[in-house]
Amino acid sequence: MAETQPTNPLDAPDAAPAAVAREAAAVIADRTGVARHDIALTLGSGWGKAADEIGETIALIDAAEVPGFSKPALDGHSGTLRSIRLSSGAHALIIGARTHYYEGHGVRRVVHSVRTAAATGARVMVLTNGAGGLRPEWAPGTPVLIRDHINLTADSPLEGATFVDLTDLYSPRLRALVQGVERLDEGVYVQFRGPHYETPAEVRMAGVIGGDIVGMSTALEAIAAREAGMEVLGLSLITNPAAGISPTPLDHGEVIAAGKAAEDRLAELLARSVAAVAAELGLGGAPADGAREA
Repeated sequence: MAETQPTNPLDAPDAAPAAVAREAAAVIADRTGVARHDIALTLGSGWGKAADEIGETIALIDAAEVPGFSKPALDGHSGTLRSIRLSSGAHALIIGARTHYYEGHGVRRVVHSVRTAAATGARVMVLTNGAGGLRPEWAPGTPVLIRDHINLTADSPLEGATFVDLTDLYSPRLRALVQGVERLDEGVYVQFRGPHYETPAEVRMAGVIGGDIVGMSTALEAIAAREAGMEVLGLSLITNPAAGISPTPLDHGEVIAAGKAAEDRLAELLARSVAAVAAELGLGGAPADGAREA
C-alpha cells in the first residue's frame, strides 16, 4: 500500500521551511497582484477590526489555499490573508490565520506565517495577541506593549546550529513610535504551551521570573521573525486578569467578549501606529506594479 502523503508540505520528512515560505509568498503575490509587502501584522484576539482601519483592501485570500497554512482552530481568527495598501503607498499583509503551538502541528507550522511574511518582502512584523495580565491595574481591554518575552514552550523555531541574538528582539525604535501615538504600559510576555489556562501557581511563577503577561502565542513567532531579519513589534490586549489575580474563574467566552469591547480603540491605535512605522522606515511610494483593486 502506498504511503499517504502529508496534506501540508511542512509535514513532509524532507520539508525545507524556507522553500515552503517562498512558495507561499509567490502564491500571495500572484493572488493579490502585489509583488512586495512592506509590513506584516498577525492579528490576535481583539485586534481583527484593525484590518478594516489600516488602509484599503486590495485582495482577500483564504489562507488554507496558500501552501503551508492551516485553518485556524480558534474563534476570533479570520482564517484569511489580506493585502492592504496604506495611505503612504506601502503594502501590508494582514495574517488572520495563526497556528498555535498547542494545536500540535509542530513549530514549523506555528511560524510559517512569519517566514512567509518575510519572503513577501516585509521588513516589519507586528505580532498581537489577547492575554492574561499579572498587574491588577490592567483592566480587561488594556493594550500593553511587549518589551521582552520568556519562552516556556521548551521549543524553538530555529533548527540546527542557528544562533540568533534576541537582546533587543522587540524593537525599541518601534515601541517608541507607538508610545508617540498613545502612552502604553510595557511588559514581559510569557508564552506557555497551552491550551489549558495557567494555574494560579504558574502565574505566580511567571511573576517571580519577571513576567507581566501570560499567553499561548507570539514568542516563537518573534524568534522566527528575528531569524528572518525583520524588526518586531509586539502588542498584547489584556483580556482578563491571569489566574489567581482575579477571584473569578477564567472563561474563553469572556476573553472574546473583552476583545470585542476593545476593538474600536485597538483598531485606531494599530492604524495610527502602522502609519507611524511606515513613515519612520520610509515605506511607501508608488503602488506596486500590477496591484489591483479588490
